[in-house]
Amino acid sequence: MKQVQPKRPSLAQVFLALGLFLLMAFSFTAKLDLPIQLALYIGWFIIMALGIWLGHSYKSLEESALHGIANGLGAVLILLAVGALVGTWIIGGIVPTIIFYGLESIHPSIFLLATMIICSLTSLATGTSWGSAGTAGIAMMGIGQGLGVPAPITAGAVLSGCYFGDKMSPLSDSVILASSMSGVEVVEHIRGMLPIASISYVITGIMFTAFGLHYSGQMNTEHVQAVMDAMQQQFHITPWSFIPVIAVLGLLALRMPAFPVISFGAVLGVLWAVLFQHTEFLTAFRAAWQPLPIDTGVKFIDAILNRGGMYSMLGSVAVIVFGLGFGGLLEKVGVLDTIAGLFEHKVQSSGSLATSTIGTAFLANVFGSAMYVSLILTPKICAKNYDRLGYQRKNLSRNAEFGGTLTSGMVPWSDNGIYMASILGVATLAYAPYMWLSFVCIIITIITSYFGFFVDKVKPKTETTDAAAEDFSSGEQQTA
Repeated sequence: MKQVQPKRPSLAQVFLALGLFLLMAFSFTAKLDLPIQLALYIGWFIIMALGIWLGHSYKSLEESALHGIANGLGAVLILLAVGALVGTWIIGGIVPTIIFYGLESIHPSIFLLATMIICSLTSLATGTSWGSAGTAGIAMMGIGQGLGVPAPITAGAVLSGCYFGDKMSPLSDSVILASSMSGVEVVEHIRGMLPIASISYVITGIMFTAFGLHYSGQMNTEHVQAVMDAMQQQFHITPWSFIPVIAVLGLLALRMPAFPVISFGAVLGVLWAVLFQHTEFLTAFRAAWQPLPIDTGVKFIDAILNRGGMYSMLGSVAVIVFGLGFGGLLEKVGVLDTIAGLFEHKVQSSGSLATSTIGTAFLANVFGSAMYVSLILTPKICAKNYDRLGYQRKNLSRNAEFGGTLTSGMVPWSDNGIYMASILGVATLAYAPYMWLSFVCIIITIITSYFGFFVDKVKPKTETTDAAAEDFSSGEQQTA
């Protein structure tokens, strides 16, 4: 029998399928108080139904979903390791020690700026926004609440720093993925991002400094002292607790694999709980799976400290698994290709090229529910326009990174949105308006692209070099 070639989905079919998914996701989270995991689970069958209608077999659709999941399982392992690290670092007094010394030394007027700088340096050195948010980020959240700074604003400063450092670090998986999928060397990719990222970082730092002055005269010293006293009563505060932090950051900076390094950090947390907090070994070890109840007498500090453990990450793991599979189905069925085709004839300049690429990357986050989906699909979809108009691929990798990485934490049902909300204790839609670095960076990219700044031209090509880029990609990934 002659095999029937599957059809490409029409715009009406794409809008119907994705509109139904978005309506369901919004209703589940905002109206019905149902978990987003169920929406993603049902979303699989919506896209599968569309795929079968277009001529795909169920077997091929299932394989594409499993392939999408397999591409992101490394993130699941790191997520579980971070959960274990957070749980043991809290029971071991490491996070409380950082909060204590932070309250003692950081003034509210520079707190938000300091938060962004500390988190960006941590992320730059380690190459992971998740690890930075789970360590320095949690500590800064505790310090901020002790100083009277609203949690969503502190979370915005944390994520501005974490994502800046992540996308400027050669150790970052998102940097390696965005550059390799675009056929660009990692160093060239970072150089392409550096001018706009640096300008955006300075502007965002000024914004957080100006905003922080609002809280400089509102600090209640008695409240801060009460928090510090509660910490000292519950934990043995000692400078020795910084050793695990230095060890983990140092190993990550040496480009050691993230999963075993973060797991080693969790082991150090258990040892510190036994040695310095006089906790029984089994009790401390259990904290790697599930947080132990802590009662300091200060409500918001208890909310910060009663978290962590692998168990607390299982909901995020389900989101990532369903999200990655959903993204694999979208790629197989050709949904994002159809959306990109809608704008292709309108892309005739560097400005419209940057806007369409960033928009495509954001849509991939929204519908693919994972940053990895965005960074894989966006270069594939947009590369031909860069070649056709004669712009270097490093512009593609930069715009895909800005649109994919910087917006990933803004989508409530994405892997980054779920993780950051759970680890920082702030709802995604509450902190998203304060992710100022992301907004500034994207706005500057679009404006400068329309004026022709920070764009690099090459001789236009009549045919794309996707095959060559894929060869380069596979070769670089093997090297990495």
